Amino acid sequence: METRIKNIFNRLEEEVDAIFLFNSTKPHLDLTFFYVTGLIEGQFEGSGVLISPNGTGEIVTTRLEEESAKKSDLPVTAVKKKEEREEWMEDNLAGFDRIGVNATELTYHAYNKISDATDAEIIDVSDAIIDARNVKDDEEIERLEKACDIASEVAEEITDFIEEGVREYEIAAELSYMMRKKGATGEAFETISSSGPNTAEPHYTCGERKIEKGDFVLLDFGALHDRYRSDITRTYVVGEATDKQRRMYQVVQEAQQAALDKIGPGIKGEEVHNTAAEVIDDTEFEGRFTHGLGHSLGLSTHDGSGLSPSVDVTLEQGMVFTVEPGIYLPDEGGVRIEDDIVVTDDGCRVLTCADKRFKVI
Repeated sequence: METRIKNIFNRLEEEVDAIFLFNSTKPHLDLTFFYVTGLIEGQFEGSGVLISPNGTGEIVTTRLEEESAKKSDLPVTAVKKKEEREEWMEDNLAGFDRIGVNATELTYHAYNKISDATDAEIIDVSDAIIDARNVKDDEEIERLEKACDIASEVAEEITDFIEEGVREYEIAAELSYMMRKKGATGEAFETISSSGPNTAEPHYTCGERKIEKGDFVLLDFGALHDRYRSDITRTYVVGEATDKQRRMYQVVQEAQQAALDKIGPGIKGEEVHNTAAEVIDDTEFEGRFTHGLGHSLGLSTHDGSGLSPSVDVTLEQGMVFTVEPGIYLPDEGGVRIEDDIVVTDDGCRVLTCADKRFKVI
């Protein structure tokens, strides 16, 4: 994990003597803890890791997590009581003038615990952490590829389950079951299983609505594998498709391909978004692409960056993003096609491989 630790320190805008990453209780866990320790199993509530510019570090955790923590390359101190952890913090944070914290993932309570343990100046280094985590190493990409393979296989096979009369929540449950059977350790996020007019809501989840003939069915889901996540969306039509539905799908597919062709090192994320948006806005569906083109992906589903006018990012080799243009017509329905990509030295490589040709089920 030495390289990952140094990667964070090398991206700092102002120097610090050390960085302390401190977890609260689930769900308030700092995923960067897992980035620098490499740990896969375990919850690690109330645990922390102190890392230094030379690439070294030390984990402090509870006896409950001791055996899991030992799977890291970093040394481990296991405590029985929170008072012992506080003593460890006082001893190990002493002597520093400036200590970095990941403020975007730190609760106020945890901040106070750090502040009480040291007289050092506490510096927010979350921007450097985001920048470091955005560029994936080979091990991270391997884990992402496995998560993408699982989701892609499920996207191909779920169509056998979808038919008139099936409820949205039944499809969501089946997606989860199928991913687990293929080796996922969980869902990457709450599955979106929408149908008919509900597909016009980009962040709809699922409900009791039964699938009807002529519906769009939009499925947005992902697999969790070794803490890394995939995110794929496919849109289908049940029974019989109209010309308008076919046209919507065609335009979204063309927008996505234009964006994929644009991606490469040195390109601004905003430019990639605009490339897709222009394809859609040059059609009768102008203005109906209502969100950013994509987001970074890794330990978190939204990993800190994105392909959007609101995010200032220049693409680098090893960055992983979703590419997910859509068209949404209120009271009618929507189409979204989403794939995960990794930026390469001369473009991008698509990690999700499920068929995305227009399909009537």
